[in-house]
Amino acid sequence: MDFAFTDEQQMIRDTAEAFLKDTSTSEAVRAAMVTELGYDAELWQRLCGEMYWQAIHIPEAYGGLGLSYVELMAIVEQMGRYLLCAPFFSTVCMATNALLCAGSEEQKAEHLAAICEGKTATLAVTSGRSWQADGITAVYRQDGDDYVLNGDYRYVVDGHSAELMILAARAEGSAGEQGIRLFAVDASAPGIHRELLPTMDQTRRQAAIQLRELRLPASALLVCDGDEAWPALHKTLQLATIALAGEQAGGMQQLLEAAVDYTQERKQFNRPIASFQSIKHKAADMMMRNEVARSAIYYAACVADEALNGGPLAGELAEAASIAKAWCSEAYFKNAGESLQMHGGVGFTWEYDVHLYFKRAKASEHLLGNSDQHREQVAALLLDGE
Repeated sequence: MDFAFTDEQQMIRDTAEAFLKDTSTSEAVRAAMVTELGYDAELWQRLCGEMYWQAIHIPEAYGGLGLSYVELMAIVEQMGRYLLCAPFFSTVCMATNALLCAGSEEQKAEHLAAICEGKTATLAVTSGRSWQADGITAVYRQDGDDYVLNGDYRYVVDGHSAELMILAARAEGSAGEQGIRLFAVDASAPGIHRELLPTMDQTRRQAAIQLRELRLPASALLVCDGDEAWPALHKTLQLATIALAGEQAGGMQQLLEAAVDYTQERKQFNRPIASFQSIKHKAADMMMRNEVARSAIYYAACVADEALNGGPLAGELAEAASIAKAWCSEAYFKNAGESLQMHGGVGFTWEYDVHLYFKRAKASEHLLGNSDQHREQVAALLLDGE
């Protein structure tokens, strides 16, 4: 497997870096994160209209660019680096993947085409217990040809503003991985109540969703093999986990660069503190963590691409996703702490951006499962393989 970027992939990465460096500046992030929407709607339209990133890995048959998960990861890494405030992760890395994994051809043609045109979307899964099957507590029942859904969700990324929702629910009386289905619904439908949650990380909005007698037609049900949606949903969450790890790796890189720049400017005893051995050691450790993270996320991206296209490495998706997320979660937060320490007393002041990355690092650590949970999943996979 070749881990070097092709010329086209390098161009995509460089273009993403240049665009986000100009548009997702510290001032732009701070302005967007205090709004109720949580992002700049004009910037989102530019991202969709000029860059067409929302369609990056959507097949050409549905209006997308048909590129691989590696190209998506190259963009996501830069988004994490510049703390982009936009509904990209929820729309592209969660909802789009759910449609690719679970939708029928007709459903893909309808919803993916709308996403290519700039429609925002999200995926609602857990009530707060976990991101495994037991975390799905919303239930559905059949009423004639319709489905009626009730239940609660938490930690729904951009759930307060998304236009399309993919909802995970289980049959009444079911347990574990049985009876789980996915439904695509207009977020403004009667019976959906949305509440914006106060969160530590202001650069990414999360919402609580309540379903109260939400009535959906049969066409809203995403068609899955064997009428059981958990395998497709589990695959979707693994793909989203890899993308989130990519964001974390990008944030780690920015923290390293910010710390190095500051320590080269800050002087003590008439010389830059970057010349002190203890500071060099911290910077070297940060770089090591980041290099390991990038190796993990791009290997996982290659596996994700094969999982979406039925390649021979598809069976390694769960392991690759958990390894990447376990490492990146701890390494991102560790680098955030080290960068803060290297900035000294100003590190956690509002004027410097380190605290924004520190908060994003902690929030991302727990989104889609923390390091301990992912290590447990890797251990379980290894035991199953014996």
